[in-house]
Amino acid sequence: MLKAMRASIGYYGKAFGPYQFDRARIVETPAYRRGGGQSFPNTIAVGEGVFAWDVRDPNSLDLVTMLAAHEIAHQWWAGQVLPARMQGAGLLTESLAQYSALMVLKRLRGEGDIRLELRFQLDRYLAGRRTQTLAEQPLASAGLDQDYINYGKGALALYLLQHRLGEEAVNRALRRFVQRYRFTKAPYPRSLDLIATFRAEAKTPESQKLITDLFERITLYDLKIDRPTAVRRPDGRWDVTVPVEARKAYADGHGKERRAPLNEPIDIGLFTADPAHSTREDVLKLEPRSIHSGRQLLRFVTDRRPTHAGIDPYNLYIDRNSADNVAPVVG
Repeated sequence: MLKAMRASIGYYGKAFGPYQFDRARIVETPAYRRGGGQSFPNTIAVGEGVFAWDVRDPNSLDLVTMLAAHEIAHQWWAGQVLPARMQGAGLLTESLAQYSALMVLKRLRGEGDIRLELRFQLDRYLAGRRTQTLAEQPLASAGLDQDYINYGKGALALYLLQHRLGEEAVNRALRRFVQRYRFTKAPYPRSLDLIATFRAEAKTPESQKLITDLFERITLYDLKIDRPTAVRRPDGRWDVTVPVEARKAYADGHGKERRAPLNEPIDIGLFTADPAHSTREDVLKLEPRSIHSGRQLLRFVTDRRPTHAGIDPYNLYIDRNSADNVAPVVG
């Protein structure tokens, strides 16, 4: 927790603006009060049960780091910038705290833990869609009590935004947002004000459309790998063929969908191990390819034979069946 707290204050101070206190502390609270965490001025309170979590398995979710980094992030998101209490306020508090914590987690644990965490948040969002009784709202207008959107979808949307626009561009927008609204009085900022700040960093029509899809629509993907192959070349290298099937849809608040055209840069990865348990050395290629609706064949040349291929292998997109994003390479 202390490691996450120090890393968080260092990263957030540089990315978003200065921490407003001269100290930070973690206090333990009885388990019957709150099992997770809560943020107060210069203090985060953590339930006593968290202190007994076993996080030694390197293949398990690092929930302790995410929890500590998330609660420290609230020293900025709600601690310095207080949103208007209306629909979309969760984007300015919980979603931004989720994004902030993910960036700290990536620095402390690497892309492997990011994949696990994004998969967890994806499942959280999809489960919430199945059980929600009220009409689903886009992220920009979600209710304060719609945690599956504000936490789950918010983490995915903001992480994908920094992946596509660049971490520096997103943090530059957030730093301007903090400077504009830090300790302000009414009128308080809305989700629309944050989205407008992101749009100022989006330099292409494709980036503008991405922002619309992430925050103002309910956007779903169906991405699939189908029997990738590798054939040894005379020069000892490998010709790798990756068949991809892809679809995109927009949904209304009651789940009714309509097909949407898909033509976006989506990462394709080639690995020498299952990306769920891979290291940096296992990544042969990870690059965006223009993916369109329907089926297409993608071709690569590698020096080593890959054992696995994946489309969106780190689960950045809201794909209802992410289990078919990665497949073993045959041949």
